[in-house]
Amino acid sequence: MLNTLEYGTRTDQPDLLIVHGLFGSGRNWGAVAKRLAPERRVVSVDQRNHGQSPWQDSHGYEDMARDLAEVIEAQGAPMDVLGHSMGGKAAMVLALQRPELVNRLIVADIAPVAYEHDQNQNIASMRSVDMNGVERRADAVDQLAATIDDPTLRSFFTQSLDVKERRWRLNLDVLEAEMPKILGFPEVQGCYDGPTLFLSGATSDYVLPAHRPVIRDLFPKARFVKIAGAGHWLHAEKPREFIQTLQAWLNKA
Repeated sequence: MLNTLEYGTRTDQPDLLIVHGLFGSGRNWGAVAKRLAPERRVVSVDQRNHGQSPWQDSHGYEDMARDLAEVIEAQGAPMDVLGHSMGGKAAMVLALQRPELVNRLIVADIAPVAYEHDQNQNIASMRSVDMNGVERRADAVDQLAATIDDPTLRSFFTQSLDVKERRWRLNLDVLEAEMPKILGFPEVQGCYDGPTLFLSGATSDYVLPAHRPVIRDLFPKARFVKIAGAGHWLHAEKPREFIQTLQAWLNKA
């Protein structure tokens, strides 16, 4: 089963499952989970090939959805599910294939479509880090500066660095091989008619007006909210607004 982090205790509100995106981990969502935990129990996962979860040879969305289903089944009750980016796609496939496990669905800055945002250049950058010269995270951040301009991305990637073992907690080989699946979206039959929130960054181009027809076909109760001044990493860029919007929707949906 996937590695999980748990926050808070069960309340009269449904438990919330948080599913991170590509190159992330459940730990990345700790600040959000802690803010939500007083009202509801929160479970944050490391997806396969990420963090402390097992490495597998495949990384398709049907695989990830089965992983999430196993986690929810172990909790003994349906959960609200929040997924960001790749995690949002996994959460959507879960809701479409196993709707009985998903109480409500929150999709953060992603649509059920194929993208051309190739991430293999970032894999190449992580591979280029000379682990012999890494005594602390900052050493890897400095090395990544040679190929990655964005300091936020450099910091984000090194959160998946095991400094003691001098290795990445990411199965870079499989993620590279499976990148076409990660960028795409599988053909999934049916629809999920539970409450669904598509929460996006106003400056992001991941969820466009052109995507709304396919979203509504699969998720007929979809609602759309944008967070001003936020891009794709909306939960990190505007954490207060992200949490307030999420709480308001969960408390009334």
